[in-house]
Amino acid sequence: MEKQLFTNTTILSWLTYFSENTEIDLEHVKILDITRKNKNLIPTVEVHRTVLVFTEAGDKDIFYKMWEVGLGDCEIIYNEGSEPVGQIKRNKVSEMINRGINASAGMIVLNPNARSTVKFGMDNKKFASGSVKYVGSEIRSVILSKMQINDHKNFCIISGESIAVETAMLNGDGTVIAVEYKERDRQTLEENVNRFGIENITIVDHVGEDTMKDLPVPDTTMLVASASMEQEIDYLLKWNPNMEFVIYTLDFKVAASMRDILEQFHISDVTVIQIAVSKLTSKNVFENQPAPWIISARAE
Repeated sequence: MEKQLFTNTTILSWLTYFSENTEIDLEHVKILDITRKNKNLIPTVEVHRTVLVFTEAGDKDIFYKMWEVGLGDCEIIYNEGSEPVGQIKRNKVSEMINRGINASAGMIVLNPNARSTVKFGMDNKKFASGSVKYVGSEIRSVILSKMQINDHKNFCIISGESIAVETAMLNGDGTVIAVEYKERDRQTLEENVNRFGIENITIVDHVGEDTMKDLPVPDTTMLVASASMEQEIDYLLKWNPNMEFVIYTLDFKVAASMRDILEQFHISDVTVIQIAVSKLTSKNVFENQPAPWIISARAE
């Protein structure tokens, strides 16, 4: 069992401290212990107006990273010690970017601009530039919807860099295995992971027992169709015979053959759709985007 730095008793004492010294309505507080594995601070703050965060001493860049992704207007309510006693202090994140966490303690993060709804399809400009050519945000929105993300599912994403990032951000209590075969693509993905403060992604360089055997078993796999696709599906079904798949391809022949390919693995529940997106340019001309096929399938 994972050892907890902050026990239930400790959490209750910090809740009492903040309730007695601030006007915060505890009914609407999201509790987040980032000293535990796979807990994402930035994505949580982005969707909750009030977050009680438990931190461990030694994180030097926590406020800088929040400021860098646009959370500079968030307000931090905290004290100077590791115990829930003493004077309350309040500062904006933008005023704290040169300081880190010097004590294991609780703090309240207030985000006046938190969005209350799930948002699929981040603007590609927010991702790190690098070796990856990102799928359009509209297409990514459909793929993420097909993946049926919730807080406790585990995912495997093969060659889908931006999809892996958004899945991890949306899937706070689950995990993501991101498979990237090319070293440059892994480096770009790692840059995005650092940029968004994501903790619940594990990056590996191929699908196989030597890289994945000790990782959480995925419930759903999203993959980009490739020459190694059948080998990937075969291994993943041995790992989880009830795996759900979402497959992306720009190749009509591959899309047309997917039912037959999946039938080899005794998967008959298959849906194939094509998505077309056109964007109006500055010259008032509609420009067609790549129109992929998306295949969703479930093994039973």
